[in-house]
Amino acid sequence: MENSENNESTEQLKNSENNKSTEQPKTENGSDSGDALLTDTNVTKPDGAVKAELSTEEKVLENVEKSEDSMENLLDMYEESFNRFREGEIVTGTIIALDKEHVLVDIGYKSEGRISINEFKDEHNDININLGDSVEVMVEKWDDEEERVILSKEKAEQVKVWEDIKKTCDQDETIEGEILNRVKGGFTVDIGVQAFLPGSQADLRPIRNLDEMVGKRFDFKILKYNRKRNNVVLSRRILLEKVLEEKRSATLSSIQEDMVLDGNVKNITEYGVFVDLGGLDGLLHITDISWGRVKHPAELFSVGDKITVKVLNLDLERERVSLGIKQLVADPWLDAAEKYQVGARVNGKVVSLTDYGAFVEIEEGVEGLIHVSEMSWTRKVRHPSKVVSVNELVEAVVLDIKPETRRISLGMKQVVPNPWDVISEKYPVDTTIEGKIKNITDFGLFIGIDEGIDGLVHISDISWTKRIKHPSELFKKGDMIQAIVIDIEAGNERFSLGIKQLQEDPWKSIGERYEVGKEITGTVTNATDFGVFIELEEGIEGLVHVSEISKEKIKTPVGLFNVGDVITAKVMHINSEERRIGLSIKRLEMDNEQNLLSEYVNKTDPTTSTFGEILRNDLQEKLNGE
Repeated sequence: MENSENNESTEQLKNSENNKSTEQPKTENGSDSGDALLTDTNVTKPDGAVKAELSTEEKVLENVEKSEDSMENLLDMYEESFNRFREGEIVTGTIIALDKEHVLVDIGYKSEGRISINEFKDEHNDININLGDSVEVMVEKWDDEEERVILSKEKAEQVKVWEDIKKTCDQDETIEGEILNRVKGGFTVDIGVQAFLPGSQADLRPIRNLDEMVGKRFDFKILKYNRKRNNVVLSRRILLEKVLEEKRSATLSSIQEDMVLDGNVKNITEYGVFVDLGGLDGLLHITDISWGRVKHPAELFSVGDKITVKVLNLDLERERVSLGIKQLVADPWLDAAEKYQVGARVNGKVVSLTDYGAFVEIEEGVEGLIHVSEMSWTRKVRHPSKVVSVNELVEAVVLDIKPETRRISLGMKQVVPNPWDVISEKYPVDTTIEGKIKNITDFGLFIGIDEGIDGLVHISDISWTKRIKHPSELFKKGDMIQAIVIDIEAGNERFSLGIKQLQEDPWKSIGERYEVGKEITGTVTNATDFGVFIELEEGIEGLVHVSEISKEKIKTPVGLFNVGDVITAKVMHINSEERRIGLSIKRLEMDNEQNLLSEYVNKTDPTTSTFGEILRNDLQEKLNGE
């Protein structure tokens, strides 16, 4: 610290007693020298000498008068020298008059001093002075011609302030001041003169809002000063550190483990909160804030909050204190098994989502897991976010609880009845329903039945007769269609529907429409190595086996027939269960040949020779045998 002992300061004049000239010598009886002269002239003489000296009395009296005039001049000179102050000196005067522009102050000089009235105005531009008030002023200038002196109250105050600054610094004392405004690197402080307070010396820790300091009054330590440069540097931190150290010592001497204390939040981090316990900081770790889930301490606390904590661990040597808040209350898992029994319904808030489920807080410190498989009876939930969201309030049923591992299994779907348990009652087999196609796959159609329940129309149950390669050939998503309930498997959550079952199976009456031996006509739909398929009606096909095409031996009909060719054949056999019709072209041709021969024979003259009859009979027998 620099103590500017060599700073220029205006010295005050010595007390008037030191400025006085040496007093005139007194006689032994206390009279002054003038009286002594008179006394000496009247010293008792012998009787013979009195008369001789009487002749000189007038001369002596004349000398005495001259001596008195000289003494009066000396007294005037003495009085003037007593009242003459040096320029720059600080003196105390009395206010004897004031007007709109000046204040007259009597400082004991032959003429009053004058001060501008502006020097007496306060921050509100008010003048609070009265006649007779004493005031310290500085002698600025003498005007001997007009016999007046110019004074300054402000400069006197400045001198006094610098003297106070020097004294405060020398004696290591504090000085009070008001923070005026912010400047680069710190603040400007009014202590009578403008001083500088560095930002690092304003508080124990960095100040977030510097504007909050402006306009406040504090005590400061003077770090250094230089009057020549009109420079003063202050510190508030030194005083705060001293107070803090006193508090820390007091806290360390009294603190103990398991003690419950009040403190103020000093700092907040992602892993915990630092709490000021009175000069000593303790750490409240995030895991010791609550029995429940805490994402970040800033969600619960703000800097400056007053909180109550419990001392968990104490290391006096390293001055480390571990604190806790949740330890102030009982662990909620101690009686969780009694409060949340299996089958009980609970309400809670979703606090977290994972790929496999949602965690629900049913009370502070007690969380349960709703697995994705326990969220819906009917929906296949791929992610819990499709059903619930964070902070949503949900109702669930306790499925299992293990207090020793702090786990509770919850279910949402158990809150409502399982729709598969009542679906068979609501939609018995053979019931006709109507629904919208929700999805189309290679193997069938999914039709919405109830909320969350879809029925499947397999591709084989779409038509009795049509050969369908893909359901999209006939339907599109969103179509409203009718179907009939074929089967319900609640255990496997399967709901089977059929469209073709809405109509009678045409194969059941196929024998009535196509009798064996009947001649039919159809269109070739396909030719294979083993035969030719002929469509008899929509969805009904018959097969002409390769062996039934011609009396001649044919290896393959491919190339002999084209799709769309119209062919006539004979019904040879029908199997409605296997949905098969056997046709024959060869048999039809043979039947036609026989019919022609029969007609020919029947038209022959009955008077024919015996040989003709014999030939006809033999031919008939031969045909019958075949």
